[in-house]
Amino acid sequence: MSGRRVPLENISRLVGHKGTAVTELVYRHQIRPVIEDGATAMDRIFPRKIEEPWSGR
Repeated sequence: MSGRRVPLENISRLVGHKGTAVTELVYRHQIRPVIEDGATAMDRIFPRKIEEPWSGR
């Protein structure tokens, strides 16, 4: 389901977990690609700004 973009909270409820921690622990190997895809998308939306060392920031 995570591969089909079903939110982790929904998966947790469906399998009877009270929260997402157990779901993440048990199904981590299946959830990780979805998280990585999301992180890649966020990197494209919000590219990292490389700060110049002399800028004082």
